[in-house]
Amino acid sequence: MSVLKTFFKDTVIYGLAIVLPRLINFLLVRLHTDVLPNEGYSENTEFYVVAAFFNVILTYGMETSFFRFFSKNKDKDRVLSTAIITIVVSTFIFGILLFLFRVPISEALRINTDFYSLLVGITLIDTLIVIPFAYLRVTGRPIKFASIKLINVFIMVLLNVLLLSTTYGSEGLRSLFNVENNVEYIFIANLIASAFVLILVLPYFFKAKLNFEFKVLKQFLSYGWPIMIAGLAFVINENLDKWLLPQLEGEFVNGAYSACYKLAVFMTLFIQAFRMGAEPFFFNHSVKENATQTYATILKYFTIVGALGLMFVVIYIDLLRPIFIKKESYLLALDIVPIVLLANLCLGIYHNLSIWYKLTDRTRFGMYISLTGAAITIGFNIMFIPKIGFMACAYATLIAYSLMMLISYVLGRKYYPVPYDLSRIAIYLIVSTSLSFITYYHLDRNILLGTVFLLLFVVIVAFLERKELKLILKKNRISN
Repeated sequence: MSVLKTFFKDTVIYGLAIVLPRLINFLLVRLHTDVLPNEGYSENTEFYVVAAFFNVILTYGMETSFFRFFSKNKDKDRVLSTAIITIVVSTFIFGILLFLFRVPISEALRINTDFYSLLVGITLIDTLIVIPFAYLRVTGRPIKFASIKLINVFIMVLLNVLLLSTTYGSEGLRSLFNVENNVEYIFIANLIASAFVLILVLPYFFKAKLNFEFKVLKQFLSYGWPIMIAGLAFVINENLDKWLLPQLEGEFVNGAYSACYKLAVFMTLFIQAFRMGAEPFFFNHSVKENATQTYATILKYFTIVGALGLMFVVIYIDLLRPIFIKKESYLLALDIVPIVLLANLCLGIYHNLSIWYKLTDRTRFGMYISLTGAAITIGFNIMFIPKIGFMACAYATLIAYSLMMLISYVLGRKYYPVPYDLSRIAIYLIVSTSLSFITYYHLDRNILLGTVFLLLFVVIVAFLERKELKLILKKNRISN
């Protein structure tokens, strides 16, 4: 099986593991927006913003560090054992501190004290399962990985429906919990689903004999701390808007913005699925012949698929939107969707480009780039939200991710040159973005003309890539 074929096979399986559960979970947006007022949905969003910060801090770059050293170290049991012992001990210590200082922390983070224990519980469990999931990925077990992910989302969705739905809800189940605010049911469902996953991955905690190695831990920490800082910066880029809006524009506006932001989930899911398959692939194939050419080809086709996704969602947004958001009060922020989609496509390209600093062990550059993006996000939001409202948040995200993408490319040329086909990538980005924005902002979201534009883009791609596509198909027939 060819290298590219292996990559795409694993990416499809990991994609199903990530996209399908999250897509099913995304369907809960309709349930949540139907049941919760804008203010309640804002509260739900702020809860998961804080959870994202906690997750980055508690994992401190261990997942990527594990990929790096498990792939290159011959004594893999020692690497696995050290990673598991480290993450279990640190999670236990963090958990004690978070509960001891629950009052000042919850007040500082503006989290309802009734929700705080649920937040900590979810975060601690999600931290513990990081290494078992990373082990499944790096050892090439995508089906096992996907199965556990699907079980997790099935439990979460089922509990959400039983606890929140006015049609299919269970009064008996609801009576088990002393809940005054419906939004708390969402967090309870999450906690129970995460606990089930922890039970399922428990055998992987005992996969290797206890063999803690300080030298390996030092490598983990040295490699991982810049990734943690970069992760915190990424959380700022992705979530600061949803943290500032309640204070500057009110909970009602933040609820609408957060719900419409979810409509960009299709691009986000594509990027996450890609990263699940790509990250271990890039590490495992870095020593292969023509590795850089493979990376260049992957980025080009990533851009093509991402551009098609951008156009599809923007053109058919009036058909997709009612499936997920029905309440008119949430449509206040619909105009952010094309901008956020483009921003996330730039982020996906950045993730492709960022392989240079991971493969050359220059993770500090990832930290610097992410901090630059975070600085732009903070400054732009604070400066322009009072002037243009929630649209400032969308523009800030686009500017930050675009700049991160450009900086990563320039630095990558110096430290790990990859022969990216810049002209083709630029054509696909410019054409898809122009046609999408014309359809949405200037043609009043005309579906017929938008469909013509989408077909035109497909024709352009087919024409420009005809030779390579024929070659790939020919190789595929021969291999079969």
